[in-house]
Parts: sequence; C-alpha cells; structure tokens
Amino acid sequence: MSFWQNVQQAAGMSGYFWVVLGFLVAAFVLFALVPAERRRVRGSVLLFALSFAGMLAGGTLMSYGAGEHGPASPLNTALRWTVWLARFIEAVAIINLTSVLLFDVLLDAIRLKPPRIMRDLLIAFTYIVAAITLLSQSGVDLTGIVATSAVITAVVGFSLQDTLGNIMGGMALQMERTIGVGDWVRIDQQEGMVKEIRWRQTSIETRNWDTIVIPNSVLMKGQVTLLGRRTGSPRQHRQWVYFNVDFRFAPVDVIDAVERALQAEPIPNVALEPKPHCIVVDFMDSYARYAARYWLTDLALTDPTDSVVRSRIYFALRRAGIRLSIPAQSLFITEEDSKRRERKRDEEIERRLETLSRVELFQSLTDEERKQLAAGMSVVPFARGEAITRQGAEAHWLYIMTKGEAEVRVAVDGNLSKKVATLHEGDFFGEMGLMTGEPRAATIIALTSVECYRLDKESFHAIISSRPEIAEDISHVLARRRVELDAVRLGLNEEAKRQRMKHAQGDLLRRITSFFTLEK
Repeated sequence: MSFWQNVQQAAGMSGYFWVVLGFLVAAFVLFALVPAERRRVRGSVLLFALSFAGMLAGGTLMSYGAGEHGPASPLNTALRWTVWLARFIEAVAIINLTSVLLFDVLLDAIRLKPPRIMRDLLIAFTYIVAAITLLSQSGVDLTGIVATSAVITAVVGFSLQDTLGNIMGGMALQMERTIGVGDWVRIDQQEGMVKEIRWRQTSIETRNWDTIVIPNSVLMKGQVTLLGRRTGSPRQHRQWVYFNVDFRFAPVDVIDAVERALQAEPIPNVALEPKPHCIVVDFMDSYARYAARYWLTDLALTDPTDSVVRSRIYFALRRAGIRLSIPAQSLFITEEDSKRRERKRDEEIERRLETLSRVELFQSLTDEERKQLAAGMSVVPFARGEAITRQGAEAHWLYIMTKGEAEVRVAVDGNLSKKVATLHEGDFFGEMGLMTGEPRAATIIALTSVECYRLDKESFHAIISSRPEIAEDISHVLARRRVELDAVRLGLNEEAKRQRMKHAQGDLLRRITSFFTLEK
C-alpha cells in the first residue's frame, strides 16, 4: 500500500483528502464571517493540523509494518494510541468549528442567543461522547472504567468542592439569566459592568478601569444590586447631587431655581422622563441640605454627568441671588436692652399700620384703634401649593397678603374646583369669617411663596366692643363688596342695587352684632 493509503487507513476513511479540504474551506469562511470567534477558529485549525500530523505519523508506522504483528507488540500499541489521539484531536477540532457554525451563524440568524455556559456544556458533552466512541472503536474495554467511575467521582467531588460550587453558580447565573453581560451591578460597595461570566468566576469592569474577578459561588450567596434595571423601563439609574443653602433663603425659592435650570435644556446622558427635580433633604445646624435628583442613562458616566448638574445648580442659584452654604457655626452677640426691643417693635408696628391703612374694611378706625389692631396681628408664611384657607372651613381669621400670589378656587359639581380669581400683594380675604363667623366660601391656594398678616376675632373683639358703631361702618363695606359682585354676575340696575344693598347691609349688621355679642 502507498503511504497516502496508509494515512487514509489511519484516519479511518477513504476520502480523507476531501475532509481536510472541506475543513479548511469551512474554517476560512467562518474566520471571515464571525470576527468575534476568530480565536476559536484559529485554535480549531491548529488542532486539525496537529491531528493531521498524527495521521501522517500513523501512516509512517504502518509503512514500517505496524499492524502486521501481534496486538501486544510495541509497534502495534504505538500505532493504536497514535491513531486514537489523532482522531480524538480531529474530533475536537471539528466539534469546535461546528459549534461556531451552529451558535454564531445559524442560531444568530434566527435571533437565538443561548447562555454561553450551555454552549460550553454541550461541547464538553460532545468531547466525552467522541472520546468514548473512539476508545470503543480502538478495542478498549470500558467496563473497568465505568466500575471505578463512582469512586473517582466521589474523590474528585470532595477535593474540588469550592471549584464545583463556582461552576454550579456560573451555570445557575447563565441559565436563569439573573445577571447578564452588560449589566451594571453593585457588590459590597463596588460598582461595575459585567464583562464576562465564565465557569468559575464573573469579571466586572469598574469605572476606574479596574477588573474585579468574583467567584460565582460568592455571587450566589451574597446580595447583588442590579443598577438601573426596572421591569418594562429603559435602563437608567437615579443619581443624587447634594448641596447646602443658608436658612435665609426659602426652600420653595431654592427648589424653583434649581428645577428650572435642570429642566430648561436637555443635559447629555440625563433622561427626559422622569424629569430632574430638587428636594429638601434635611435641616442642619446652620443650613438646609438639598438634593437634585436625575436619572442617568449611561451608567459609566456618573462623575462627568454629576459635574454638569452641579454646574447648572451653581449658576442657577447665582442668577437667583441665592448663595451656597458650607457647614459652619456662627455666634451672634447682641446687646439686648429695652430700647432695642422697643425700637424693633415700633418698626414692626409701623409696617403693620401701613398695611392696615390700605385695607378698606378698617378705614373707619381711628389711628389708636388701628395701632391696637396691629399689635394683635401675626405673620403667617405659606409655601407654594399650600392651602391658606379651605372652602367650608370655619376659621375666624382675616388674611392680608404682603408677598406673593394666590388663586381663589370654588368647588363646583361636588368635588371639582374652578379658579375664579388671583390674589396679589395688598389683597385681603376671610373678612366674612372674621366679622360673622361664616364658613369659608372658597379655597385659597398659594401659587408662590406667600406671606400674610393674620388677624383673629379675639384681637378685633376689644375694639368693636368698645365702639359698637364700627359694626355699622364695616357692614356697609361688606355689603357694598357683595352687591358689586352680584351686580356684575346678575346685571343689576341701580335701583336693584340700592334695594339689594339695603337688605344686605341690614342682614350683615345683625350677623356682626350677634357674632360679637354686641348690645343693640
């Protein structure tokens, strides 16, 4: 027999040349078609070349008479194991190349991506089947191997507990797909992106360009936080940017300035929904602590995006005249004496008197009576969105606005409310509750930060009790305001207005007299 015929006999096939040619063509095609698996393709080619060399060695041994002597002869034994090893390496090369074709070409074409570990398990199982089949063809008795496999398995399992635990953990991770390549995770305060899940360990790349290798058994036993993952939502992670502002600035003003700046123009890597917003986190010794919260779309860019957000906050506060604060303690030493207290009290009374002088309801009061009324007033602030009064509530207070805007809402059709007016600095409301005890006719909602003076029944009772005729003057003012509103709403003529005015004034006077228990 010729040397090539001996090689074909060693390979166990007559068309071995076409097998070699077909393998090389397939390897070349896959090398060009699947760049990500070129390393595996190259390894397969090298293995096939090694198996081809083994086939040549087997053909050489056969040319020197191997196979013609007894089975126990050294030449036959060398031929048998050389051929078996060459065929097994050839099978490994073909299996590897076939796996690239199956998983990276065919399954990828129909958009199926099985876990990497399933692919590795299938390949390993195929290796075992190929090895057993080739051993059987070579005449090896497998009975002894099967009989001793249980003992070997027990010894190996006991000595490799940790390794097997990591392997089983890797299998569970990939089969359940709880964690996948590309996910951002937090493990023991370490954050990073999952780069690879192998049999024994999982590799995580951090933002500092470090790679953390974590045994799979540790992942299965510990707590792992998947960053930015929520069912049915895009991957985005909420970031907190903290800053401090002095107590002299109202929280609503700080929040309004920051939210306008963060929502005005899109910021790279910041989600449009949910919108960035600002909240008050805590009140410290000398400042209020705030946090701007936004949703990051690229989890690798935490620090650069935080920096952009901080810059927006800084300039927004500068434009609003609001200064950032730092942790500090200040000690104010003021010489407190009667003259200083009296001066401050007089200044505040003057401000209140000036406000009262613009309120038509108290025009009939003397200067001394207004001064007495001013002493009983209190300052009440409201944040944006707060209800100053609620429709239907009984509160015997009058409010005089000194700062901000508020809207008047009236309930219609049960629970629905309708805006009917807007109040500004200098407007007053709640006069009917103060003078007659009538429940609130509307709900007043602060549109901005609002400051008011509040006057209650007790403060006004002493004045109206000492001079009951004030009640008649006030009833005229209240009646006129009510009739003017009715005239606009109902289109009343002058005669109808006079009649309604006379009736309303008399009714209001009786109610005021009764409410303050004045003598008739």
